[in-house]
Amino acid sequence: MNAVELLKQDHQVVKQLLEKLVATTERGVKTRQDLLHKLHVELAVHTDIEEQIFYPAYEKAGGREEGVMSAEAKEEHRTVDSLVLPDLIKTDPATINFAGRAKVLKELLEHHIEEEEEEMFPKAEELLGAQKLEELGKLMEERKRSLKQSLGSQAA
Repeated sequence: MNAVELLKQDHQVVKQLLEKLVATTERGVKTRQDLLHKLHVELAVHTDIEEQIFYPAYEKAGGREEGVMSAEAKEEHRTVDSLVLPDLIKTDPATINFAGRAKVLKELLEHHIEEEEEEMFPKAEELLGAQKLEELGKLMEERKRSLKQSLGSQAA
């Protein structure tokens, strides 16, 4: 699978988890906890493969504009990873605050996904070409499998 297809699949998984999460109520504490855990793992793995494999290749193939776009995307990752997600994880899932924070997380991630899919990915396809995207896709799939195994063993 090529790198762009893989990232788009990840985006679909994240969007589905977010939809389910924001649809929960204060009574669905266990459901909220489970969805948040799955979302946390998906985001950690996705962020890693983007920042370690995809963005560097994108930046290398492009110029200043692609470097700026990658820097912005990394900053959006950092906002989610170090501010919004940790706050949500610490929030009591039986509260209205949880619902508000989950909605903010959803909005931030939807904005990020939209920018990547409408701007970055088409440009990446143009700059990198089919063969390079296939190579990157293989590397990303391997890293993804490895990360999920290690995160899965930590969660157990």
